Amino acid sequence: MLVFGSNGQVGSEVCSLLSALGPLVSLDRSNADLSDPESLRALVRQHRPTVIINAAAYTAVDRAEAEPELAFTVNAISPGVLAEEAEACGACLVHYSTDYVFDGRSARPYREDDTTDPLSVYGRTKRAGEQAVVSACARHVILRTSWVVGAHGSNFLKTVLRLAAERDSLRVVADQFGAPTSARLIARVTERFVQRLAPLRGDRVPYGTYHLAAGGETSWHAYAQYAIARGHQSGIRLRASAASVAPISTNDYPVAARRPASSRLDTAKLRGALRMDLPEWTQCVDEVIEELTFLIT
Repeated sequence: MLVFGSNGQVGSEVCSLLSALGPLVSLDRSNADLSDPESLRALVRQHRPTVIINAAAYTAVDRAEAEPELAFTVNAISPGVLAEEAEACGACLVHYSTDYVFDGRSARPYREDDTTDPLSVYGRTKRAGEQAVVSACARHVILRTSWVVGAHGSNFLKTVLRLAAERDSLRVVADQFGAPTSARLIARVTERFVQRLAPLRGDRVPYGTYHLAAGGETSWHAYAQYAIARGHQSGIRLRASAASVAPISTNDYPVAARRPASSRLDTAKLRGALRMDLPEWTQCVDEVIEELTFLIT
C-alpha cells in the first residue's frame, strides 16, 4: 500500500490503521510533492503498489480563491497522474473528495449520482480531481466526505475549543448543515474497502464513488454548542459556555469562498456495499474530544 498525505488528518489515521494489513509506505509533503505531478510517477513506479491511497489535498478553501492554479495542480492534475500510474501497474486507487462538489441547494441529502455544481475554486478543483481519477483508472474508489474532524491537524472542532478557551462568547454560522465525520471513521471505512479490494476476496465491492459521512445532521452553530458542552464535561478549561454561542447567518460571516448551505450526504450506497452501520456525528465528536483531552492532560 502506498499512502500519499500520511501526515494529514485522514492520512495519519489511515496509516495507523492500515499498517496491520500488510506492507505500507507512507509519503508526506517532504517526500511526495503534489504540486509537482510528474514527480509522482517515479514514486509509484519505484514501489509498484497494489493499492494507492491519496489522502493528500489542497484544503485551504478560502486561500484557493487566490491560488487557483496551485489548488488545481494538487487537487486535480496530481490525482490524475496517480490514477494513470495505478492503471499502468494494476493497482487500486482510493481517493478522497468532498461535499463541496455540490451547490448545497438540495432539499434532501445528496446521492452519488446527483449533479455536481461547486460554488468555489476548491470545490471545482476537487470535482476535476474526481473526473481525472474516473477517466484514468478503472479500479478506483472515490470517497466523498464532509466536515472532517480529528485530533491531528486543523479543523473546526479544535478551533472552537481554542476560541472557547480564550473568549467568553462566540458567534457561529447557523444556516449551513452537515455531519461532522471523524478521520478515524474515514480510516475504518478505508480499511474495509482495502480488505474487500484484495485480489483473492470473492466478495469484492464495486468500484466507483461513495458518500461517507457520519449519521444525523447538525449546523455549525449546534456543533459548536455540543463541542463546548462536551469539552466542559471532559474537564477542558473553557471560558465560553454552550449558551454563550450566538447563532449568525452566512451573510454575517463573509469569507472568500462560498460554502454549500447543505452538506448532507446520503450514505445508503456505502452502507449497503460494506454491510456496515455508520455512527452518529455526536459519537465522532465525542471520540475526538476524548483523544484531545488525553493529549491535553
